[in-house]
Amino acid sequence: MSRPAQIDPRGARFTASVTAVLLLVTVALGLLGGTPAQLADRIVQPAFLLLVALAAIFVWSAAAGVARNPWSLLFRRLIRPRLAPPAELEDAAPPTFAQGVGALVTIVGVVLHLAGVPYGLVAAAAAAFVAAFLNGAFGYCLGCQLYLLLVRAGVIRKTAAA
Repeated sequence: MSRPAQIDPRGARFTASVTAVLLLVTVALGLLGGTPAQLADRIVQPAFLLLVALAAIFVWSAAAGVARNPWSLLFRRLIRPRLAPPAELEDAAPPTFAQGVGALVTIVGVVLHLAGVPYGLVAAAAAAFVAAFLNGAFGYCLGCQLYLLLVRAGVIRKTAAA
């Protein structure tokens, strides 16, 4: 049996912080842009394009592992070398699961926006922002807590991260 992947928790917080800022920008752009009536107008809105990009990063992170997303790579190459070694490492499975939750929430926002639901994109981006902000600012990962709850309930098995 292989040993579970371990990550630097500071990297996860950095990733969450970058994501929170981008989600906050998405919310602001969504509030300014509203929900146009025509589909062609909705798909070129900056808020929509940014949320699609963030959803793609969430999907990538959930599928390839949280350590392989662009913000984690940036952290490892530019920031971590300037820091002392981490006091402890954490299992990558809960943050990777959390990325899947983020993917689900942002994809729902994309679909709602495409369907013309007023402020559906804003609501989904705001929900994802709250989770990313809590993780970035306070180290409290809602998706990780959901993962642990589901493992304890026996709904999912604890797995090693990719």
